[in-house]
Amino acid sequence: MTSSDDVEANLDAAAQLLEEAAARGAELVALPENFAYLRREGLPVPCAQGLDGPFVAFLREQARRHRIWLVGGTLPEAVPGETRVHNTCVTLDPEGELIAVYRKIHLFDVDLGTAGGDVFSESATVAPGEEVVVAETAFGGVGLSVCYDVRFPELYRAHAARGARFLCVPAAFARETGKDHWEVLLRARAIENQAFVLAPAQCGRHSPERASYGRSLIADPWGLVLARAGDRPGVVVAECDFEEQDRVRAALPALRHRRLKPA
Repeated sequence: MTSSDDVEANLDAAAQLLEEAAARGAELVALPENFAYLRREGLPVPCAQGLDGPFVAFLREQARRHRIWLVGGTLPEAVPGETRVHNTCVTLDPEGELIAVYRKIHLFDVDLGTAGGDVFSESATVAPGEEVVVAETAFGGVGLSVCYDVRFPELYRAHAARGARFLCVPAAFARETGKDHWEVLLRARAIENQAFVLAPAQCGRHSPERASYGRSLIADPWGLVLARAGDRPGVVVAECDFEEQDRVRAALPALRHRRLKPA
């Protein structure tokens, strides 16, 4: 997607993409980070809401309509007693029931030192989460993460230790880092954990102040890219072969060979 600060337009675009994904046979579908509302980090978020608000209601309705398991990118979740929000990823079953809630743990506070002044301070408006979350679906566990989390492999190792077959990374990755790091990091997480990686991403220019790298992709447990998006909004679909995943995990049992356990 190329989301903006126009909520209605974003939800319309998401609905059309979800309809296309379902029509192409997708059973597990994921939206990108900030799918419903996106502007530069560090600015106030005017549409923060609870999990009983209109953004989750939209996701519930879409999951029911298309009979899909839906990882709803992220939304700005209001935090009681806080001016900041959580950057929250929810997962819903085909009945529209909320089955998992993950709040982004690692926040993007960086100064890329570029001529364009790429300084980000996510923590100014976002409160970090603390809990590792694996959503249990009909296809196995889906480890939930968001964007900058992908640089912290210990999070994904915790997902793998909890039996995740999939790792989901909804993102709005910066262009400066994306061109060199996005695919490398995603494929590394797939290889390390012998898991399918689903990485739905924001792409293009959202406003005069912000653009995202894009290149949504799906990688397999060997680290091969099964499907990759271009530089425009759209849908990518891949078959995820569990027999092949089991073969990889049996032939190269790295997950069983770990000597150092997470603290």
